[in-house]
Amino acid sequence: MQGKPTPFTGGGNVTMDKNLALRGISIFLFSVLTVLGIVFSIYIMLITKTVFSEIVALAFLVLSAVSGFFNTFTSYSYYRSYLYDKHLEKIQKGLKPIKRYPTVAVIVPVYNENIAITEKNFLRLMEMDYPKEKISFYLLDDSTDPKIRNALERFASKKGVSYIHRTDRKNFKAGALNNFCVNAKEEFLAIFDYDEYLTDKRFVLDLLPYFSNKKLSYVQTEKRFQKGTFFSDTVDIFHGFFFKFIQPSRALNNTGIFAGSCGMIKTSYLKKIGGFPEYVTEDTFFSFESDANGYESLYVPKSYALGAPITKFSHLAKQQWRYNYGDTQFLGYFVSKILGKKTKKPKSKWLMVDYVTHGFGLNYISVVLIIFTLVSVAIVFSGLTIVPNSGIAGLLTSGSAEIIFETLGVLAFSLSLLAPVVVTKLYFGSLRKGFMMLVLNFALAFIRTKAALLAIFNSTVKNSWTGISFLKADKGITFALKNSVVETVFSGVLFVLGIIAMLINNMYGGLWLMGYGLFYISTAYMFYKYR
Repeated sequence: MQGKPTPFTGGGNVTMDKNLALRGISIFLFSVLTVLGIVFSIYIMLITKTVFSEIVALAFLVLSAVSGFFNTFTSYSYYRSYLYDKHLEKIQKGLKPIKRYPTVAVIVPVYNENIAITEKNFLRLMEMDYPKEKISFYLLDDSTDPKIRNALERFASKKGVSYIHRTDRKNFKAGALNNFCVNAKEEFLAIFDYDEYLTDKRFVLDLLPYFSNKKLSYVQTEKRFQKGTFFSDTVDIFHGFFFKFIQPSRALNNTGIFAGSCGMIKTSYLKKIGGFPEYVTEDTFFSFESDANGYESLYVPKSYALGAPITKFSHLAKQQWRYNYGDTQFLGYFVSKILGKKTKKPKSKWLMVDYVTHGFGLNYISVVLIIFTLVSVAIVFSGLTIVPNSGIAGLLTSGSAEIIFETLGVLAFSLSLLAPVVVTKLYFGSLRKGFMMLVLNFALAFIRTKAALLAIFNSTVKNSWTGISFLKADKGITFALKNSVVETVFSGVLFVLGIIAMLINNMYGGLWLMGYGLFYISTAYMFYKYR
């Protein structure tokens, strides 16, 4: 049995030169998008005359600036992710085989999950390559269903697995993990979700050598899903962007995110931090606390286990609801830590940038998207009054100049929609899945936004992401419409406004609003098609 990690092979058959070229194209697209959006915003401000239209133009400029920031950050992440392969390769060359095998606890938290899947995946974990006397297996069961609880307890007893059941589900997954960690004797924790099937038995052997870095708190590997339907494979790419680009870029700054599973943690450091912060997205909070306390982390862009494919839109909606609820909570937590006088303040400027961007990430592609739509409505009906032909305004509104700037506006809007589609085609080889990802962002916009609002107003977790209506077993169009009321009404209003705009001879404005309407009605379609 060897104790040296399997070398990471980077992008498979994609050469480094091609990899760099792809990132160059991506950076160019997002840079052009940023410039076009800001130039068009300034143009609108200069040609306006009424107070209302000036307010609308200013709002559009602010939103373009926000969009520009995230586009720039995305471009930077694409570039930085290219550098990560060599960074990790350098680390791996300095690693040595394990001389002493430390004790490891393999943990799987469950809550009323499918019994057969849980048992199958757990048995696979028990086949992991590691000295049997040094590895222990734990099933942390928060199930409230007596049938599931009894079945898992029997399974654990039969297979020699330590079974821990809580009578209440206080603080959810974080609570279950902390309940275990208080008395944990093992030196390292390896955490997996119940639906993750181990594909590489060297998981522990590969990751442990990295902990020769005495400051290393945790190692996170790439999380992927099993192949399934067109929808589930698109969702896999949906998550893949984070693990392919954002995570490597952050890891270079020592701000990689622990993703909740498929990772290993040094137990003593987790205890020094105070365990997992007991929030909905405990992994993000833990990552921040680890960084803020001066520990280091590492990301290994290799998949060791595959999660069950997400085949239902309702399941994706629940997941995204939880993510944005937790990320919005994290923003408040982050600010309180930074401003608090009794807590350690992070020293790294990149930690500040990376965590603020992470906290705002889903809000940017949901809340800002909705605000952009509302501002678009205001622009269409603001009747942007042109300043008389004199000075700069005269030059900007004269014949060809006006056509040029309005063309830039059309290009900015079109590119904002097509850039993610093109990038998906470049990296994942599917234009069709790129368009599906575009639609998914619109379909999830209000779901994420409602989660953010509930987090801001301190709604209880139970009311905000468990037992919500879209998980009920209704079927057909009734199910779809019931769970997309806001989106359907919003879409209908956009269609009506689009028709009104066309009737008052604003053809382009009308088409613009009706196009938005089509995107937002996709929520109902997704609930119906992928229920």
